[in-house]
Amino acid sequence: MAPVISTTPEEPTTKNVVQHPVQVAKRLEKLKTTIFTKMSMLAIKHGARNLGQGFPNFDGPEFVKDAAIQAIKEGENQYARGCGVPDLNSAVAARFKKDSGLVVDPENEVTITTGCTEAIAATMLGLINPGDEVILFAPFYDSYEATLYMAGADIKIITLRPPNFSVPIDDLKSIISKNTRAILVNTPHNPTGKMFSRMELGTIASLCIENDVLVFSDEVYDKLAFEEDHISIASLPGMYERTVTLNSLGKTFSLTGWKIGWTIAPPHLTWGIRQAHSYLTFATSTPMQFGAAEALRTSDTYYEELKKDYLHKKGILVEGLKAAGFVVHPSAGTYFVMVDHTSFGFENDVAFCEHLIKEVGVAAIPTSAFYLNPEDGKNLVRFTFCKDEDTLREAVERMKAKLKK
Repeated sequence: MAPVISTTPEEPTTKNVVQHPVQVAKRLEKLKTTIFTKMSMLAIKHGARNLGQGFPNFDGPEFVKDAAIQAIKEGENQYARGCGVPDLNSAVAARFKKDSGLVVDPENEVTITTGCTEAIAATMLGLINPGDEVILFAPFYDSYEATLYMAGADIKIITLRPPNFSVPIDDLKSIISKNTRAILVNTPHNPTGKMFSRMELGTIASLCIENDVLVFSDEVYDKLAFEEDHISIASLPGMYERTVTLNSLGKTFSLTGWKIGWTIAPPHLTWGIRQAHSYLTFATSTPMQFGAAEALRTSDTYYEELKKDYLHKKGILVEGLKAAGFVVHPSAGTYFVMVDHTSFGFENDVAFCEHLIKEVGVAAIPTSAFYLNPEDGKNLVRFTFCKDEDTLREAVERMKAKLKK
């Protein structure tokens, strides 16, 4: 007998939902959802003008996009070789020579990565062993802390304090030792906008040579140096052999979604970076690498116009923040400005930023997330001016109208 097939729909079953504890590897237990994600989601929910996360709300140059589109049309759509498309490796080396005076081998000393974030991760995981001491200057980009935890590093902190965020040389001398594996330098500095002076970099260099310490130098904002020339620490005497220089395309060319970054390092350091890179992403977007190569070959006129545009936008934001009642700290580079919010009477930076989004309609980043000890950053908030002029002016007007002391 044939089976009887019921045409009566069954009652839907209710699945018993069991609440499981969140599971995460011990090396990541200290980390939370990034502050950028939290503030950007809150900004979207409340329709706030986002002066928090550092991505432009305008597009990159047409000639760069056209080069990537042409590469796609010409069939450059399969895996690139792991260390990068030769054209981009060569363009990175040529740009670095023009900027720093250093001649590097594009084949053996340049590695293309999926953004500078992956360059940071590959460097930490490729060159740091569990228990190695690594010095960070706080406040710091949160990816540094996360990737060092993944590598099992012993993090040592030197705090840069407002208003000028100068390097406390005596603190550095007291903490660096033969046990130090590396120092991570970021200049121009996110989130403070500080640029490390030649004297500060020279002191760091001499201490690293004396103690046989590596330097990881994040220079993604090198083209946004407003008040003095950017200096790559690798160009100082005796430093290239112990330095990994990290950079990317996104900040300079307003193409943060492309995620094209790179490291420059001598072969004995590049080996470890490439080993880690091979098992993180293996290769980076092929057509975007061709676009990046075209970008890096552009004339210096582009960079001059870029700085001119950002200086204008910085002026709008800084004057507006002062008029709204903030204490504004100096910013010599990047597209960030740090302010003291305490005159508005909030308990800490997170409470202030939540109020700013919900009641004023402007998003900023609470900087306590950039310190191992959140108390060190509770009075400070970071704003960005990598937005179009209308967005900046509207945000400023909202703060002047709605912020009350």
